[in-house]
Amino acid sequence: MLSRVVFVSANAVKSSGPLGAGLVQLSHLHTSPSSQAPVPALPDKGGKTRHGIIPEELFQLLYPKTGVTGPYMLGAGLLTYILSKEIYIINHETFAAACMGTVIIYGVKKFGPDVAAFADKLNEEKVQKAQEVKDLAMSSLAQAIQDEKKEQWRAEGRQMLFDAKRNNVAMLLETNRRERVHMVTNEVKKRLDYQIALQNLHRRMEQEHMVNWVEKNVVTSITPQQEKASIAKCITDLKVLAKIQQAKATA
Repeated sequence: MLSRVVFVSANAVKSSGPLGAGLVQLSHLHTSPSSQAPVPALPDKGGKTRHGIIPEELFQLLYPKTGVTGPYMLGAGLLTYILSKEIYIINHETFAAACMGTVIIYGVKKFGPDVAAFADKLNEEKVQKAQEVKDLAMSSLAQAIQDEKKEQWRAEGRQMLFDAKRNNVAMLLETNRRERVHMVTNEVKKRLDYQIALQNLHRRMEQEHMVNWVEKNVVTSITPQQEKASIAKCITDLKVLAKIQQAKATA
């Protein structure tokens, strides 16, 4: 909530002269890329200490200049200086604090390992649960990546499918066009065949009419005498042919 107030105030004073510009630059400082850098992970265990509270680094820092006994002499001299100058006065509270410190140290030494093991167990359980959640999330994300790659592959193949469908549609259109052309050709051929048959019919009927007309005119032009003469001529020809056939048969 406080950050929202700060950002709103910064936006409000953006146009209020040098002071507003300075506040805006300060807000940009707090949101710079360096401030958004990831925080380093905390160590699982603390550093080494001496006597429970004094860091080992302090002894390592003083060893080159004071030797091994330097840190102890520094502590003793500092304590002597505080007591001699009465910066700290020993009273009943000092003894009470010493007793309480002794009880606390005893409790830490006595129950500290068990409490630490219990805390470590709880911490391990929490870390294991977090790891399981992380592994599950990683597996789901990996599956999502695989699904996305598969969908991309399908999207790439969709163009080929569209091309195939386009070709099929073009083939269907071409087939329909050829079928219609064939149908038109057949219809035109039927009409032409009909015209040819009609012309042939007209020609045959004209021929038949002409033959009938000629035959009728010929028949009507023959007189009875011509008919008798032609019959006699036919009989004579038949007799001559019969004699020739008999001569050939006897020869």
